Amino acid sequence: MTRPQRADARRNYARVVAAAHEVFAEAGPEASLNEIARRADVGPGTLYRHFPTRGALLTAVLRDRIEALCGRADELLASESPDVALTEWLHAFLAHARSGQGLGGALMTTEPDDLGFDCHQRIRDAAAGLLENAQRAGTARADLGPGDLLQLVVGVALATVRTADPEEPARLLGLILDAIPAPPGTASS
Repeated sequence: MTRPQRADARRNYARVVAAAHEVFAEAGPEASLNEIARRADVGPGTLYRHFPTRGALLTAVLRDRIEALCGRADELLASESPDVALTEWLHAFLAHARSGQGLGGALMTTEPDDLGFDCHQRIRDAAAGLLENAQRAGTARADLGPGDLLQLVVGVALATVRTADPEEPARLLGLILDAIPAPPGTASS
């Protein structure tokens, strides 16, 4: 039987993960773990007690980011029109795909069990729910699949990694969003 974690240990865990979000976003997956401990205001021993390897910390950060992204999809499904929900989530997905300086790539070999879920499937399911909602409303083309949509947005993220124009990612996403509506006179599903 596992003992429940003490309150201070839970706080330290959360502080390390929050600091890791910041430091990995700034410096990439090879960022200094000592810098993460410093920003979390914990000693290196505390960081390593919670995360014995860099991979364990990267996994925790990625899990946290994906859960937030997919949680946002659930919120949007419950509270927004289908088109607004899909548009807002695709903007959030683009920001997710562009951030982290290779965090996802650093964990490409991570097994779903390491994260506690299959991150690719979780994101695909979130996109599918939003897209299907818009298709049921008749405002999204029936021949568009969630995988297509995700590939297009990831393409924008990859194509704009080194862009000098901060508006370019949103402009390119706007072109994708313009292609989502069902053509006039067609049934959408």
